Amino acid sequence: MAKVIAIANQKGGVGKTTTAINVAASLAVLEYKTLLIDADPQANSTTGNGFDLKNIQVSLYDCMVNDTPAQRVILETETPNLHIMPSHLDLVGAEIELIHHPNREHVMKKMLEPIVSKYDFIIIDSSPSLGLITINGLTAADSVIIPVQCEYFALEGLGKLLNTIKIVQTRINPELKIEGILMTMYDGRLRLSNQVVEEIKNHFGTLVFDTIIHRNTRLGEAPSFGKPALLYDADSTGAINYLNLAKEILQKNNMTKIKNEDKIFDEHVADQ
Repeated sequence: MAKVIAIANQKGGVGKTTTAINVAASLAVLEYKTLLIDADPQANSTTGNGFDLKNIQVSLYDCMVNDTPAQRVILETETPNLHIMPSHLDLVGAEIELIHHPNREHVMKKMLEPIVSKYDFIIIDSSPSLGLITINGLTAADSVIIPVQCEYFALEGLGKLLNTIKIVQTRINPELKIEGILMTMYDGRLRLSNQVVEEIKNHFGTLVFDTIIHRNTRLGEAPSFGKPALLYDADSTGAINYLNLAKEILQKNNMTKIKNEDKIFDEHVADQ
């Protein structure tokens, strides 16, 4: 049975999609069968894995609005063990079309039921809003990762998101946990970055991941080549950061395989 993790923050520009793409790819490279669901109408997780939106015939929209079976929509990516459920601009209209659905918050959860046993992890990339599609992701998820940028306004909106998560826990999905708060776009040369990390850790304690995602040029370049950082430049700081995050997630969930993850990664790099 898959562990379902939503990546959510209604504040844009915090590295949410970058996190979704690279956490999913890292788990897949470590030989965990992983499905990435692109639940953002901007479809950046889809294009960031090398798919041209003009060639997408069916997408998450069709699953949620037209009851298309998930199996018909899922595509294989270039990354071994990684599949994707692509998004499309049509998803913008899904919130309006689902507004009168009797179980509108549970559409995604129901959609995943036939396939949840086929994967080790399902990662959901949410849109930068707290609309109905994001609520669907939180309802379908076992836990949520919250990316937070190392900048002055890091806490802006975080309280609102945590309040939304509390409402989902109370009314819809009592099993939802916070997997962790992830510090992104860290620049160790800046005093501000260090101050923000210290403030977040003092405020949220063990909820904050030990792994910090550094600002990294290769991480920013990879999506334009339609590749996760591990496939674009496996030795880059960004790729290694996300691989470490994947290992931390595995350790937190007691899912580390007997085979050494570092050995698996070395074998992957050797194959590139």
